[in-house]
This record gives sequence, structure tokens and C-alpha cells, in this order.
Amino acid sequence: MSTRFTFTSAIVRSLMEIEAARETVRLTVLPPQVVERLRQEARVRSTHYSTRIEGNRLTLVEAEQAVLSGRRFPGRERDVREVQNYYRAIQRVEEWAGQQVPVTEVLIRRLHALIFHGPRSKPTPYRDGQNVVRDTVSGELIYMPPEASDVPGLVADMAAWIAQAEQEGLPVPVIAGLAHYQFVTIHPFYDGNGRTARALATLILYRHGYDLGRFYSLEEFYAQDLPTYYAALRTHPHHNYYMGRAEADLTDWLTYFVASMAAVFRRVADEVRAQVEVVAPPEPPELRRLDRRARLVLGLFTHQETATTTDIARALGLSPRTVRDLAAGWLADGWLEVADAARKSRRYRLSAEYRRFIGEITAE
Repeated sequence: MSTRFTFTSAIVRSLMEIEAARETVRLTVLPPQVVERLRQEARVRSTHYSTRIEGNRLTLVEAEQAVLSGRRFPGRERDVREVQNYYRAIQRVEEWAGQQVPVTEVLIRRLHALIFHGPRSKPTPYRDGQNVVRDTVSGELIYMPPEASDVPGLVADMAAWIAQAEQEGLPVPVIAGLAHYQFVTIHPFYDGNGRTARALATLILYRHGYDLGRFYSLEEFYAQDLPTYYAALRTHPHHNYYMGRAEADLTDWLTYFVASMAAVFRRVADEVRAQVEVVAPPEPPELRRLDRRARLVLGLFTHQETATTTDIARALGLSPRTVRDLAAGWLADGWLEVADAARKSRRYRLSAEYRRFIGEITAE
């Protein structure tokens, strides 16, 4: 795997700004309900903007409704599946990062399967033929990736390089940026390569403590100026991978990537400081005793009176069977009630004691 780049003053400056923003967020204590709200908003924005880059037609509000309440949009079923799959993939990225799961070739294929095919899908096989990237308007050939026979070896080399770079202590944003570039350059699958590259970069950042409380969305920054994002990825004038792209100097791309991170991290640090200035009343003890999953479920009821097992499973990224087991405990705790046991898919509602807290806790 070629990783030619130079540590320019601009790159070093961006890395320093990233670290300063991390320290600001690390040292700032926010109320639990604010933390949950910021995380939920970031997940939804990451989902919306990463899929929007690839042509998804849902608005930010519609994407939020699709992933949090399962709303359907007739005629846009594919768009709904895309955002739901990406949202679940981001949840899985958080889990993998928390478990310190290493980035391997199999994990990359599993990540793509989650994003492109949905939960319970087997790891996606690599493409077995050539595909090309064309301009959506003119049809002009923009990029021809490596031949299918070279893909398995290139992905394996990339995964090995990530592990080695992590071990050697290369700055994590640099590792994430180079992995992002290398993945889209290899283009190992017929579709979904851009979404997977962005999620892979997020996984690398999260694994090493660059999650910033999970309050940010790099995808939103890219989507706000797509021409600049695509221009940064074009590191060589020739469209063919074998005609210079494989050995291209990646300094310009890396400059863009870490500058984007620095801008997003600064924005989050400013938001965190602003939140501290808002004096919030102490959270009631009834809410403090709820764990993260319970808070997510409680948040569903800010949008709807009742929720099915399927609704809750979708929000948590879990199987319905697991949700039924969790719900049994929540019913025993007294904050959840059965709304209609006669239905095939059991419906739940908040107990009267907890309905009064709607508005005091966020949708997560």
C-alpha cells in the first residue's frame, strides 16, 4: 500500500487544532440528557449526509423519521433502506470501537454488508469484475479502479498497514485519512464504496479515542461542499489506477482530510462550551437510573404514543428477541407498560409516572 505524503505545516497545524478540541470536550462535563441529544443528532446527520452524497433523496427530517420511527415513504423505499442500514452500521461501529475490534479484511466486508445489504447479511464478497466511476451528468470516465483479481490482495495490504500504523503510533487522523483514500481507490465492491470508506474512517477514529463524545459528523462537512471533497480525492490526473494513481502523493488529500476534521472538531468544541452556559435543572432520579438503551427507548415516545417490539429493535439495532428480553425487565421496573397485548407484535407505552418526563429527555 502506497502512503506517500509530507507532514506539511498545514497538516501539523490541523492536528494540533484537533487535539485542542479533544481536550476541550474531554474536560467539559455535560448533563446526561444533553450528551444523549448530541449523540443522536450526530448519528442522524452522519446517516443522512453520507447517503445523500451517494444520491439519497430523503431530507434530513425524513431520514430522522425513517431511522427513529420507521416511517415509510412510498416510491422511495430504497432511500429508506439506505438510511436505516447506515444508521445501524454506525451503531455497530460504536460497538466495535468500544470492544476494540481490530480492522481486518473480514471486518471490512462485514461493514460493507451492514451498510449495503442490512443486518444479518453475510460479509460481502469482493467484486468479480471491473467497474468504473463516471460523471453523473456528462458520463465522462473519472476513475478506473484496479482489476478484480488484485482487490483481495490490496484490501489485505490495507488492513495490515492500518494495524502496523496503529502499532507504530502514526497520528490517528492520518491513519483514518489514508485508509479512507485507499479504500475508495481500491473500490473493492460494485457499490457502496464511498459510504463504507467514510464509516471505516469513523471506526478507526473511534477506536483510538477520537470520537469526541460521538458528537460529530464528518459526512456533513463533505456534503456541504462536494466538489471540494471529490477534487481532494483526485490525487492524480490519470483516471487509471495503474497509471500513477496507486503511487500518487497524498499530501493534498491528507491536508483536506485533517483540515475537515479540525473544522468539525472546533465546531463541536464551541457547541459543548455553549451547552455548559445553559443552566439546566438537575435530572430527576427516575431518569438518572435509566441506562443508555432505556434512554433510547424513552426517546421514541417523544414522537409516538406507543412503540412495538420492531420499533424498539430498529432504534437499538438489536433483534426482536433481545428486545423482548429487555422489555421484560423494563416492565418489571415500572417505567414501561403493555399497551396492547392482543396484537401479534406487542405494543408498549410509558407508564403515567414517566410520561410526565417527555420533553425533559431527548429522543435518545
